[in-house]
Amino acid sequence: MRVLVTGMGGELGTRVALMLESDSRIAEIYGLDVDPPRRRLRRSEFKRIDPRDRRGTVDAVRQWAPTAVIHLGIYEPHGRSTPATARERSISGSLAALGAAVESTELDRIVTRSGIEVYGRRRNAPLVPDEATAPDPTAQFGHTLLRTEAVAASAGESADVPVTALRFAPLVGPHFPSPLGRYLRLPLVPVSALADPPFSLVHQEDAADAIVAALHARYDGPLNIVGPGAVTASQAARMGRRLPVPLIGPEWRLARRLSELAGSPVPDHVLELMHRGRTANGAEGRSQLALDHTHTTRDVVKELYEWAPVTHLNVVEGQAA
Repeated sequence: MRVLVTGMGGELGTRVALMLESDSRIAEIYGLDVDPPRRRLRRSEFKRIDPRDRRGTVDAVRQWAPTAVIHLGIYEPHGRSTPATARERSISGSLAALGAAVESTELDRIVTRSGIEVYGRRRNAPLVPDEATAPDPTAQFGHTLLRTEAVAASAGESADVPVTALRFAPLVGPHFPSPLGRYLRLPLVPVSALADPPFSLVHQEDAADAIVAALHARYDGPLNIVGPGAVTASQAARMGRRLPVPLIGPEWRLARRLSELAGSPVPDHVLELMHRGRTANGAEGRSQLALDHTHTTRDVVKELYEWAPVTHLNVVEGQAA
């Protein structure tokens, strides 16, 4: 199997590449991203390309002619990119990489990252949607994810290969570039005074396990990948010894501005989560991929707050003092 991993430079992409390198069933591993991988990779070939460079992306994928694609080149707004850049990189990269991959006559499977944001949070929408729930995104990131799913599905249809769309709950972790993670680590965490709805998370290690499992399972269709349990924003804040600050109406505009000044901008899908929650039924994903999540949502939050601060060392004449 010759596997192409888009988005290899991110925390999740690097974890997946490391898992593939230890898998004897994988012959070759190729990677693309705007940033290099976070750790040293020994068997992977990586090319640094901005996903907006369609020609460069197409040429690289054509040269590699992968038999399988793991498409993780999805950029969350205010994760590693501004909202406009994140959307452009996600859509352009999807069209270029998947479009070129179907030209490989040996392509036999596609796995793409998506998220439960595709279900949206309209009034009267299911509180815990499953895969039978029709997608109806209500935030820009949800629309981007659904567009990516459509591009992957079209590529799969053209190549007549199965496409697994993994709809992840929000990924949060100490080293994961998550706007929700940064928000929850603020000293004062704004929460809704009118409701304190629950949301679920998924640990990055469990997400990587799901991706590799999906690669080998060749399941055709969407699967929700959700960590067990849920928390509310105020519960999460108290777990991290932060102070939840209830807000209402116009106060949110000021809170978003102050949060941005503090280095934690709040995109619309995170604001939606704070007001309306975000959970989903992950039973089908666990069943189809034989997953045994080792981290609950509360575990993910706890690990986020246990991230040790940076300790600066005073270096004197080559020695740490």
